[in-house]
Order: sequence, then structure tokens, then C-alpha cells
Amino acid sequence: MELIRISRKLADACDTLSFSEPVTHVYNPLRYAQASVEQYLTKYGKKTGRVVFLGMNPGPWGMAQTGVPFGEVSFVRDWMKLDAKVGKPEHEHPKRPVLGLDCQRSEVSGARMWGWAKERFGPARSFFSRFFVLNYCPLSFMEEGGRNVTPDKLPKEERAPLFEICNEALGETIDALAPKMIVGVGGFARKQAERVVGDRGIEIGQMLHPSPASPKANRGWAPAAEADLRGLGIELPE
Repeated sequence: MELIRISRKLADACDTLSFSEPVTHVYNPLRYAQASVEQYLTKYGKKTGRVVFLGMNPGPWGMAQTGVPFGEVSFVRDWMKLDAKVGKPEHEHPKRPVLGLDCQRSEVSGARMWGWAKERFGPARSFFSRFFVLNYCPLSFMEEGGRNVTPDKLPKEERAPLFEICNEALGETIDALAPKMIVGVGGFARKQAERVVGDRGIEIGQMLHPSPASPKANRGWAPAAEADLRGLGIELPE
């Protein structure tokens, strides 16, 4: 499967990179959660012509635990019915342990994203028949104290080679998925999509990110996100 080939290639390329302080820990879930990543891609990644939601990078209690974008554990396990075992990162942060499907912490962004998908579409296959979800960057970055660092905050000399690798993978992934539209979950993802595939004739839009750091999302993410999607001409169930 092409998406699995791309994922393995991206994992290998990311492992060649190095990062400096304040980043002290880097998780590559494409590596230690490979079985879960590939179960997700195999089960839900085969269809073309869908709308692709593009996020930024793994959250500590979502994709970092499950290998699935916005991968809040309960939805990955109970709704998507994914059950692959997840290993451990080579250099694990004591405040951000990887427990896979045994993780008890909830990823707010993931709970919002997948909770909306379940409420609106019912069974996971109904949602994935029309949509697919990716992350632009597969790596999770942490400072010594456990604070999350997003890829856009890395120094330019570290950000540039990372983005080059991620851009190549995104381009290959979009070629494989042949989506009718890409929706950036937040402004960063939309801009990266525009840089990578903006000349391929694929419509690119943006929806509100479900992060708890967003005051607007905290006032009601689902209605705001649906308004964004409808504004892009995407029909949703009533």
C-alpha cells in the first residue's frame, strides 16, 4: 500500500534529524507505533476522492499515544476499532509516558474532532467514506519540563530540513489519496498545504482547530467548525 510506503520512508527520514534545546525529547510515533499507524492506513486510507483534513503534528495524549492523527485513545479503540500494540519511544519523557491504548489521559483536540465525527456520521466507516485525517509533521517535541513545542516554533535551521521532509511526504500522500479538497485544521496546516500542493488544482480551505488553547474553540468548536466546512461547500448530515 502506497500510504504505508510513504509513512515508513517519512519515519526513516525523520530519524536522521537532530534538535537542540529547549527541545529535549522527540517522539516519532511512525516508528514506535508503526503497527497502529499502518492499521489506521490500511483500514481507512484506501479510498480516493475524499476531503482530507490536515493537522499540524501529534499531541502528547493523542497521536503520540496511538499513532493516529488527533488520536484520542477512546475513539481510536472503541469507535475506529483499532487495536494494534504500541511500543515505546527510545527516549521517553517521564512526564509524557507512552502507554498506547492503556493511556488514561484525554486529548482534548482529538476528543473534539472524533467526537464530532461520531456524533455527525455514526459508524467510523461512514465518516471515512467521505473524509480522511492526516498530520503534516509526524514528530512530537517536548521541553525538559514536558511543555509541548510545535514545529513552527523550532529554529529555522532545524525547521527547514524537517519541513522539506514533511513537504515531500505530504505531496506523495496527496498524490496517492487524490482528494477533492484539503482542509487545513488551523492556519499552519492550510499554509503548508498551499505550499506543497497549491499548484495541483486541488481546492484548499481551512477550519477552526479544536485546540483548548483556542478561545473560539472553547466557546463551541463543533458549530464553528461546521460553519467553516459549510462555507467551503461541504455538505454535512443534518
